[in-house]
Amino acid sequence: MPNLLLAFAVWTIWSILVVKLPALGFSYSANQLFWLAALPALSGATLRIFYSFMVPIFGGRRWTALSTASLLLPCLWIGVAVQNPDTPYLIMLILALLCGFGGGNFASSMANISFFYPQAHKGAAMGMNAGLGNLGVSAMQLLAPLAIASSVFGGMAGEPLIIQEGSNAGNPVWLQNAAFIWVPLIVVAALAAWFGMNDIADAKASFKDQAVIFKRQHNWLMCWLYMGMFGSFIGFAAGFPLLAGMQFPEMDPVKYAFLGPLVGALARPVGGAMADRLGGAQVTLWAFVVMIGGVIGVLSFLPSDQGSGNFWGFFAMFLLLFVCSGIGNGSTFRMVPVIFHDLLLRELGNERAEEAQKAANRESAAVIGFISAIAAYGGFFIPKAYGSSIELTGSVAAAFIGFILFYASCIAVTWWFYARRGAPAPC
Repeated sequence: MPNLLLAFAVWTIWSILVVKLPALGFSYSANQLFWLAALPALSGATLRIFYSFMVPIFGGRRWTALSTASLLLPCLWIGVAVQNPDTPYLIMLILALLCGFGGGNFASSMANISFFYPQAHKGAAMGMNAGLGNLGVSAMQLLAPLAIASSVFGGMAGEPLIIQEGSNAGNPVWLQNAAFIWVPLIVVAALAAWFGMNDIADAKASFKDQAVIFKRQHNWLMCWLYMGMFGSFIGFAAGFPLLAGMQFPEMDPVKYAFLGPLVGALARPVGGAMADRLGGAQVTLWAFVVMIGGVIGVLSFLPSDQGSGNFWGFFAMFLLLFVCSGIGNGSTFRMVPVIFHDLLLRELGNERAEEAQKAANRESAAVIGFISAIAAYGGFFIPKAYGSSIELTGSVAAAFIGFILFYASCIAVTWWFYARRGAPAPC
């Protein structure tokens, strides 16, 4: 869990950096800033596709240690690059892509932990791991603004930049500390994983053994649903600070940005536990229903020609979206082992129940990793939807209308395949 928390912190570091760059002399357009906020999700999602199959091949201990250590590269390089406003934008794009190392870690972490718990407790266990891991977003958005406000490392970390505009003009900012503060923690966590974790012999499997999931309809259906849940969580987390600052320039969104990921992360284990008791499909279905209401609420509080909007209503609706996406994150992950246990039991029969359970564990772990990979693209699409909507229409409203249509499709899929009476795979 600590390793996953650090991975999420590094993955989402640009959500804070992009808010601070313009005032420090980095001359980037709004669309360029949204690109920097979105690219870590693009690379992280792509890496998750590969990471989701790594634990059964290399072992959870070795892979966790190495993947955690890989986070040192973007942190050290970002710490150097952001000290110079003349750093080429191309370098910034590369650094944003490298932060995807943190995003990839989620797939292997969830696949690994799924092997350690019995069927009845998988929802709560995975919800706890993912929920506390997701707290890395909130930790970063809380600690990074504090770290950049003072010379935490003294002269070792370099000189500050000076704010050039706004009410804080003239104040020093050590933007590099947003990256450097994670370096010692990453070193400790990587060593702890290498010397303290264990592998499970039964979890060993080749890529060919796991590739059967690509033939499973439910793998692709759960990709769609999890895109709606985790994709929303990470996309809203990546884009909210910059969006809020643009829509309500009189507010400092960095002061409040950490609260959304915090409540979303804390809600995730609750969603897993609720799904263990009530069924994952029902919890997921109603989470999507409330999320549509939350998006409608956001639209109603946005600035428009009729008024200047209301930041606190806007913020409250986003908190609602974070809570619901957190609950749905836990419930969708609970659905996967149930779906595949029942599927493999039907295929192999009750007389081969033990073999079916092992096969279900193997396929479920691969599916969990893979759907988390596809869902992570939401962290790219949501900030880019904001930027494109503003560039094309002058307003962000079109992006939110698109979210409503997408959530409606998720409700239809959940109800038809998993929640209704007589559903093909009730869970």
